[in-house]
Amino acid sequence: MEKALKKKVSSTFSNKPVYSILFIIGTCHLLNDSLQAVIPAMFPILEQSLGLTFTQLGLIAFTLNMVSSVMQPLVGMYTDKHPIPYALPIGLTSSMFGMLGLALAPNFWMILISVVFIGLGSAVFHPEGSRVAYLAAGTKRGLAQSIYQVGGNSGQALAPVITALVLVPLGQFGAIWFTLIAALAVFFLMHIAKWYAARVKEFSRSKGAQKAVKPNKNMSRAIKSALIVLIFLVFSRSWYQAAISNFYAFYAIDNYDLTIAKSQVYIFTFLAMGAVGTFLGGPLADRFGKRTVILFSLIASAPLALLLPHVGPVLAIILLAVIGVILMSSFSVTVVYAQELVPGKIGTMSGLIVGLAFGMGAIGSVALGTLIDFIGLTPTMIMISLLPLLGFLTYLLPTDEKIREWYA
Repeated sequence: MEKALKKKVSSTFSNKPVYSILFIIGTCHLLNDSLQAVIPAMFPILEQSLGLTFTQLGLIAFTLNMVSSVMQPLVGMYTDKHPIPYALPIGLTSSMFGMLGLALAPNFWMILISVVFIGLGSAVFHPEGSRVAYLAAGTKRGLAQSIYQVGGNSGQALAPVITALVLVPLGQFGAIWFTLIAALAVFFLMHIAKWYAARVKEFSRSKGAQKAVKPNKNMSRAIKSALIVLIFLVFSRSWYQAAISNFYAFYAIDNYDLTIAKSQVYIFTFLAMGAVGTFLGGPLADRFGKRTVILFSLIASAPLALLLPHVGPVLAIILLAVIGVILMSSFSVTVVYAQELVPGKIGTMSGLIVGLAFGMGAIGSVALGTLIDFIGLTPTMIMISLLPLLGFLTYLLPTDEKIREWYA
């Protein structure tokens, strides 16, 4: 009876990916995360136009990431039980008002309130967007998550471009143009919401089938242990990414005698190649297994990360490109691995893993900044190069085959 129910549910969804939906939701992810990229890109502008201190700028970044990270699992938990297809355009509408406030804000507190609106929009978008990718995936869940997640990483990589082309010539008011970006995302997400709404009943049946298989106590302990290990792996990746994204430009300026503009090339290279790695990771996971890709992404990048603080400017940019591709290849894969580890909790697991990445990045930015003030920039960069070595914890994760056996 149980197998018959599973077969009936699986036949409800096409085995082939719905690429039109995947590309639209991936594009919306790019638009959403490019809105978030505007905020750190505006820091030099806000420092000049409103006279903000570095502490206030740090608080803005912390608020954005913490609102996103804390709310994502909560949104995912609620929508797992009560799917809300139109939450997606509603969330981006919140971000649109946030961008409008950011362009017109006369003081720090209005900036902070605007950032909260943008953070809330992002918190709603990420778990629900991941659910749409799951529903449109067919049998290619890794590929589907890669298409979805690569949009987000590409949006984040646009920060240096946004700074150079929009905010430097137009100043704070230049953020007004990004309300059009948000409006475009809302338009696309209305189409996505209609597609999603038409499949709510099928999705509910799918959850019912998955709930029919209840893990025993030993499985429950193994699942909890695996989630804890996964959290440590996300921690190591997120802190290393935060260190490079936020502080490597200062390291390049100090050690290679570069201008601010030239130092941004290093950050853009790391982030852009990270987006490439995010896309490649999903298909590789579909072919070689999710646990294998997670292990490779950290262990293979570890020696390169250890070498990075000790090379010249040319080799450094090459290493950053390779590290970006390898390290971020597990970004979408960890989401799919968590979703398969706890079936029926698609939004919760997406919110937990992606939200955790945001939260860890926020905490890491503050902690690493304090560490730099305490021991210096170069010693901190050498210390963070050890983080990918935590990838050896991946051996504690159950294999893909083992997880399939649990729910067979």
